[in-house]
Amino acid sequence: MAAARRGRAGDPRAGFRRDAGEPGPAVPQGLIRAARKSGQLNLAGRDLSEVPANVWRINLDIPEEAHQNLSFGAADRWWEQTDLTKLILASNKLQCLSEDVRLLPALTVLDVHDNQLTSIPSAIGFLENLQKLNVSHNKLKNIPEELTQLRHLKSLLLQHNELSHLPDGFGQLISLEELDLSNNQLATIPSSFASLTSLVRLNLAHNQLRNLPAEISAMKSLKQLDCTKNQLETIPSELASMASLEQLYLRKNKLQYLPEFPSCKLLKELHVGENQIEVLSAEHLKHLNSLCVLELRDNKLKSLPDEITLLQGLERLDLTNNDISSLPCALGNLPQLKLLALEGNPLRTIRRDMLQVSTLRNQIHPNEASPVTAMTLPSESRINIHAITTLKVLEYSEKQAAVIPDEIFNAVGSNSITTVNFSKNQLNEIPKRIVELKESVCDVNLGFNKLSSISLESCVLHKLTHLDIRNNFLTSLPEEMEALIRLQIINLCFNRFKILPNVLYRIPTLETILLSNNQVGSIDPLQIRKMDKLGTLDLKNNDLLQVPPELGNCVNLRTLLLEGNPFRTPRAAILAKGTAAVLEYLRSRIPT
Repeated sequence: MAAARRGRAGDPRAGFRRDAGEPGPAVPQGLIRAARKSGQLNLAGRDLSEVPANVWRINLDIPEEAHQNLSFGAADRWWEQTDLTKLILASNKLQCLSEDVRLLPALTVLDVHDNQLTSIPSAIGFLENLQKLNVSHNKLKNIPEELTQLRHLKSLLLQHNELSHLPDGFGQLISLEELDLSNNQLATIPSSFASLTSLVRLNLAHNQLRNLPAEISAMKSLKQLDCTKNQLETIPSELASMASLEQLYLRKNKLQYLPEFPSCKLLKELHVGENQIEVLSAEHLKHLNSLCVLELRDNKLKSLPDEITLLQGLERLDLTNNDISSLPCALGNLPQLKLLALEGNPLRTIRRDMLQVSTLRNQIHPNEASPVTAMTLPSESRINIHAITTLKVLEYSEKQAAVIPDEIFNAVGSNSITTVNFSKNQLNEIPKRIVELKESVCDVNLGFNKLSSISLESCVLHKLTHLDIRNNFLTSLPEEMEALIRLQIINLCFNRFKILPNVLYRIPTLETILLSNNQVGSIDPLQIRKMDKLGTLDLKNNDLLQVPPELGNCVNLRTLLLEGNPFRTPRAAILAKGTAAVLEYLRSRIPT
């Protein structure tokens, strides 16, 4: 049985001895008993500075109750109970793991994320059945070569450590399907990665990579590759032969041009924002038949080729903050386009181009309805009927109006409106007729008005994903906003909130909350932690006297902005290091 496996770890009899000076068990016996039956033990968040010996020896030691009770029922036959297969030690204060980890050879899951580990014991190589290992959010500086012996490992999570290199034998992890190395200090990737042919998801974001090895193209199963925020200046041409690739993230690098993708027939998302790309040519586009998202924001593009029409499945095109002065009429031939972002471009001929788009579409598809398209443009100075019929935008901004005229809503007719822009007026309340748009509107901008409350009419806009109500006089939000079950982004900056509105905690789809320049004095970190999609929380320039340490456990936050508050800690030097450093600091301050 297990005896043969124990032989690998040394003297098998050692499992049945206890040193005289060994401390007694520090884990409740009830948990140990339950773990013997279920094969699973969860010790997360127990302030452990070391793992008690009876945890490592749970498969070996005779239970205490066996010494006291010799008449066992069927449920108490300890010798028949299962070996431990799942051990969770997350969110403790562990600085090291004992070599005794080898005494748990049946483990399939080991989770020690969010501790203070500086190393992994070489005995990890004895866990021959291990399938998932999570050592993220620690202080690892290296990986033992023995880890590469885990031939059944499918998921390896090493993000948020201090790794500067990886073992050359990494390619031996032939079963690996998920590998997260983000937020480390890696400057190179071993060429042995070519052997990871089962890998589906690879995250290398937030490292110091200057190049990618051409061998990476041998990962024939790879669907998602994230190289965000490195120092890549070029991409190996071999990357273009990765036929399984569906999502490619190259944002925040130093790319001056895009590679061509002749074999990436399945690529659905291409994110290359915040680089130095100057040219987008037909060669870049002609093979990307499956592309749905093309993100090119914050580059140096001066034009968009007519061949953009080759991307017939394109749904989102982000060209924000480039140097584009005109758009090709061919944009009118993208039947699936739902979002076209153009803010920050010197578009001088946008109205004529859009009229051409409308005319061209009517010539080619005279009997088809126009696609639902939201377009972000600089505010226009007068009503644009073409925006309603072609762009699906209802726009009446910068008019200093106290009410929105009925003729604006009347002009909608039977058109499906996806974007409403009533910003920069003098509105004291949300127009009641906005409810007429509830079946289609997904983006509403009511910023820079005089709203002191949110009417219930806005709470029935059940397709709303983006709500901008910055620069108003709001102090609260109605509980009925809980019905906005698709809301992803809400902008509440420059209002008069004193707390983060409670209703926001109950909108699980929220990804971004912008709440800067208010009077917020408190937040509930336990509620924020439950918001597993929340990635951005902006609380700049509020009245926070202290930042709750438990906020450090909100590990899904990628952007946490706290500057301009009166708290003493974290100090400015910590804030300047970025979100990951702030969260780590806060976790270190959680009371024990």
